[in-house]
Amino acid sequence: MSRTGTASLTISELREFAEFTPCEQRYIKRSLDVGLGRRDAFKLWARSDDEATSIRRQYIAYQDLRPMRSMLHEEDGLDGLGEFFAKLVRVTTFDLAQGRLASFCAYRFLYERLLGAWSRPWLPGAFCGAAALPQIRPERRKLLLHSISEAAATAPGWSDREPSFYPEWVEKEAA
Repeated sequence: MSRTGTASLTISELREFAEFTPCEQRYIKRSLDVGLGRRDAFKLWARSDDEATSIRRQYIAYQDLRPMRSMLHEEDGLDGLGEFFAKLVRVTTFDLAQGRLASFCAYRFLYERLLGAWSRPWLPGAFCGAAALPQIRPERRKLLLHSISEAAATAPGWSDREPSFYPEWVEKEAA
């Protein structure tokens, strides 16, 4: 792909991220630090004991991500499907239950980066399955399930292009 094409795709990812709420943006950046092992999430993101506890739980929930990245790369194969999908729904349920991702778009943006482009076909099913579980409050369940478009839920195919923009913590300069 040309340099211009790659740049325009990155810009579209930046724009998509900018459309998320500040809460979603913060949670996505924190989750990428936890899930990709980029930085010490406790030092960067914990503003209170409750947030430190949430981050600790997130590290535990995200332990399955590493083996999941290599479990299932073919959508036609059934070997390992149950184990992979069960882990994906479990981790997705954790994230949705945190109350910081308000839409399928924000969820998809995060998980494309946590798992890779190959995971795209699995994300609508995991999102809908997790959002419908009793761990998600009924009023929140309704909002989440309404956030997935028919096009996303019934897509005939998915791009295999890896994401290029991975949002990170930005230090504020002293004034």
